[in-house]
Amino acid sequence: MTQGDGELDSLVRKRIRALRVAQGWSLDELATRARLSPSSLSRIETGQRRLALDQLVTLARALDTSLDQLVETDTDDVISHPMIDGAHGLMRWPIKADPGMTVVRQRMTNPPPDNPARMRAHPGREWLVVLSGTAVLLLGHRRFRMEPNQAAEFPTMLPHAIGAEGGPCEILGIFDRDARRGHQTDEKSAPGERGAQ
Repeated sequence: MTQGDGELDSLVRKRIRALRVAQGWSLDELATRARLSPSSLSRIETGQRRLALDQLVTLARALDTSLDQLVETDTDDVISHPMIDGAHGLMRWPIKADPGMTVVRQRMTNPPPDNPARMRAHPGREWLVVLSGTAVLLLGHRRFRMEPNQAAEFPTMLPHAIGAEGGPCEILGIFDRDARRGHQTDEKSAPGERGAQ
């Protein structure tokens, strides 16, 4: 076994134990779920028993994870650089573990639209937090004033828009795939008129 194999072996064993502890399970509980004896599981976690592929598959299932996640070692590419959209005042970061999710940081200077017909609705969910300034979130027939560190989460099928109040504000948003698509369509069709972003 090479040194790299030994490091992976140790990492997988630590991961199994950490996932078991995070679930609040004893050795007996995980052993029952994985159809192993508690002594076999203990020896797997401590390195006194060889890791077998069939046991790893069973343990991954019992721990509600995948074999890929259990043996994943790729930590070289942990830093993400933003894609900058200067025309819309945005920075975007894709979430590598879930390509459908996107993180967006935006500086806003305009208030939300006065006309409810300019609010947008589309499939998806959004989560946003105000980083600085004061934001106003229009959501259906409701108006929410948001200060720094306040967050909102909502289904984007509700007509919505966001803007600044009393000066510039900066927000950070997380969009699922459908919400991201809805905003990309809004950007192309009506630059300068934006929903919650």
